[in-house]
Formats: sequence, structure tokens, C-alpha cells
Amino acid sequence: MSNNYSKVPRLIAFDLDGTIWSPDMYMLWGGGAPFAPGPDGGRATLVDKTGATVRMLGISGSIMHDMKYSDTFSESICALVSCTDEPSWAAECLQKFKTFPGDEPLHSCVDSSQIYKANKQQHFRALQMQYPDISFSEMMFFDNEMHNVTTVRQLGVHSICCPDGMTEQVWMQALEDYASS
Repeated sequence: MSNNYSKVPRLIAFDLDGTIWSPDMYMLWGGGAPFAPGPDGGRATLVDKTGATVRMLGISGSIMHDMKYSDTFSESICALVSCTDEPSWAAECLQKFKTFPGDEPLHSCVDSSQIYKANKQQHFRALQMQYPDISFSEMMFFDNEMHNVTTVRQLGVHSICCPDGMTEQVWMQALEDYASS
């Protein structure tokens, strides 16, 4: 899936709820952890304790695999930035969802996780403290909520709204736009 781009962001960050998976964790209240792999072994679905399905959106599993293994992203940091209402459930989902190809836990492809209640700008300031040699203009961010995209864009981060999650079209267009910027 990965193309060779002349320039890619040095840090690519993803929201979780509504961007990597659906539904949002708070929508599982009354259920939630523990989660079990769905019939596909966790490649695209998990099931909570009440039988509700959490599904990975678009090509999220392939993107995470590429972020770790593709030469295109060998110098890029993969980060998660989420203000999910249930961080422990999100952590469990990151352990149980699998990449495709590879069948590795999503969390194994991630370099930094900022998963806590905060304004998204606070998440990005924490990332910049963790990676001080990476400027905001060298970062890219994906979120399904426009207000988060707008907030992070104010810092100078290339921010993309993906209302249907990480689809191939959104991913490829964002990388093409960044390469030509």
C-alpha cells in the first residue's frame, strides 16, 4: 500500500475514537472491557463483554504496519493522541487489534501515546517536548472531529479531518499534499 514519497512528515499522529476504530469508547458504557478478538482474530473487529463490536476503520491496520516497516516511514514517528473517556479500554484495544499484514498488536507500531483527557494542543505540546527536534510544521494529524483538526492546525500541524476514519483515499491524499507542500 505504501508509496515512495519525496517527503513525508517526521511525526504522524492519529486520534483513536472515530479515526482508528468505531464506536467511541464511551458508547460502550455498560459493556467495555474485557475485549476479545472478533471472528477475524482481531484484524478488524473486537467484541466487548456484552457482545458489542468495535471495528477498525478503513486501512488503519495497514497504515500502522507501514509506519513500522515501510522504508517510506523509517524516519517517521507514529503517535496516538486521544482524549478518550476510557483510556484503559483504548489501551486494551491497541493490544488486541492486529496489523494487516503482520498480525502484530497495533500498540507495537506506535512510538508515543498521548491518551488522556486534554485539549489536543496539549497532546501536541507534549509530543514536541518528547521530540524537540521535530517542529509542528513537520507533523501530521488525523482526527474525525473538525474542532480537533482546527485546534491542532493553529499550531502549524498539517491536520486532516477524516469523518469516516482512516480510509485509503484520506491517507494517500494527505501524503500527496504533504509531499507537494
